[in-house]
Amino acid sequence: MSQATDTTVREDGVIESVSGPVVTATDLDAKMNDVVYVGDEGLMGEVIEIEGNITTIQVYEETSGVSPGEPVEGTGAPLSVDLGPGMLDSIYDGVQRPLDVLEEKMGSAFLDRGVDAPGIDLEKTWEFTPDVEEGNEVGRGDVVGIVPETASIDHKVMVPPDALEEGETAEITAIESGNFTVEETVAELSNGADVKMRQEWPVREERPTVDKQTPTEPLTSGQRILDGLFPLAKGGTAAIPGPFGSGKTVTQQSLAKFADADIVVYIGCGERGNEMTEVIDDFPDLPDPQTGNPLMDRTCLIANTSNMPVAARESCVYTGITIAEFYRDMGYDVALMADSTSRWAEAMREISSRLEEMPGEEGYPAYLAARLSAFYERAGYFENINGTEGSISVIGAVSPPGGDFSEPVTQNTLRIVKTFWALDSDLANKRHFPAINWNDSYSLYRDQLDPWFHDNVADDWAEQRQWAIDTLDEEGELQEIVQLVGKDALPEDQQLTLEVAKFLKEAWLQQNALHDVDRYCPPEKTYALLGAIKTFSDEAFDALESGVPIDEITDIDAAPRLNRISTTPDDEVDEFVDELEADITEQLRALY
Repeated sequence: MSQATDTTVREDGVIESVSGPVVTATDLDAKMNDVVYVGDEGLMGEVIEIEGNITTIQVYEETSGVSPGEPVEGTGAPLSVDLGPGMLDSIYDGVQRPLDVLEEKMGSAFLDRGVDAPGIDLEKTWEFTPDVEEGNEVGRGDVVGIVPETASIDHKVMVPPDALEEGETAEITAIESGNFTVEETVAELSNGADVKMRQEWPVREERPTVDKQTPTEPLTSGQRILDGLFPLAKGGTAAIPGPFGSGKTVTQQSLAKFADADIVVYIGCGERGNEMTEVIDDFPDLPDPQTGNPLMDRTCLIANTSNMPVAARESCVYTGITIAEFYRDMGYDVALMADSTSRWAEAMREISSRLEEMPGEEGYPAYLAARLSAFYERAGYFENINGTEGSISVIGAVSPPGGDFSEPVTQNTLRIVKTFWALDSDLANKRHFPAINWNDSYSLYRDQLDPWFHDNVADDWAEQRQWAIDTLDEEGELQEIVQLVGKDALPEDQQLTLEVAKFLKEAWLQQNALHDVDRYCPPEKTYALLGAIKTFSDEAFDALESGVPIDEITDIDAAPRLNRISTTPDDEVDEFVDELEADITEQLRALY
């Protein structure tokens, strides 16, 4: 059931004990994961353990003042979300209550307990245009019509997966265009089922698909270090671990703004209130670089801040991934940002400790790895049951205490994800953005994405990238020697390698998130910039071999202009790079 729908409840349980968000009840007729309402105030909770006559419940709201003897009402249905038009341009809490509606009900930004609201507006009418006709045969998940949800996204009204059996079809007996609420019937099927705009789906259950395919297209981010060195596939998984202040949230927000996904689901899971406030304030005013419309037109925000009840933090990632699956079923590419999975794990740890379960490493529950896997495995590039294809790309931030990547959440995440963007506090302190350490990061999608870059960007994309990786690796080794003996003690060819690597780090890997041009870099520009640095490197080493002193090589007028490519408008880059490469070649060759 959805938490906000009219449902018959039964006063059939009594609170026995209260321990923070964990409540035990007796004589409650319930199943695992059923939604219940706890106490006189009707606080929403979920059944997490049943032992004999004792039912254990995690409550999604603050339980202060709740006492033994108060009633518990069962619903007989699991925690579900409302799915339908109106989810985009919305801001929810961890159990899909719209925060703006709650604020309106309360008349204050401070929410009272026991307040509820439907996940989507049940009274608003939407313009429905049929996509099929009477007499057409439809199956599970088939699109029957279109609703313009926002200026950027068309909402596709689908036959619910549970309306028909797998492989079964039914005839459309009635369908018409017009304005309907989400609870009104827009199509009738020959088997007696009605199709409405609104669906409900249990958050802990995956929506059905036909097949999970190997992704072959990158989720381009506009960040050179990500697209150039550590690409993420559409339908892939990535982790962004890093200590406090290293830029996890900023990197994820940049991805949310500029990644070429159709839909963005941003989950603030246990984030600090000031950071989530910044997201909520900024996103409505941001223009979408793809359409020019407001970015919120294709964004759904779930705000579960650190001062909100810890149990709701545990459910918010499931709420987000279920919403993402719904849009994936329409054939959209969805990017889901979970910030951060560490605080989700901390919520599991607190609930587990209150249940007195046997702890695992650092007090986390023994099932930590299984829960993380179950979440990330819901990502992928899928063939949907309606014949369309869609993807969910999951990017999870990890907040290891003190930046210790050996802690359980980071290590268990690394076993699952195929892209690892390691943030570095030293780089962050140097104002190097994105502060992603190129020595510690990796992507296992490179090989399967190279054909796309070969066809859409440049034939030698993989070769240029490998040259950059080799140069940066060599520079890392040389820096260890420099710290011992100084730069001047190195041979000139190694000194030149350091100079080339400096351009790679400062001109290519570093971006200015506040610059109108540099904050987003298309793959073509990423390649052009790298190509210009490679041209300088080739010509510089030729000059060095011809006996030109390294000081004269690095002093040419054209070299500093490599740093200006990133801020050159995209439509002027090719001309600027061609001219720059010609000047570099001419000036260096004039030295010998």
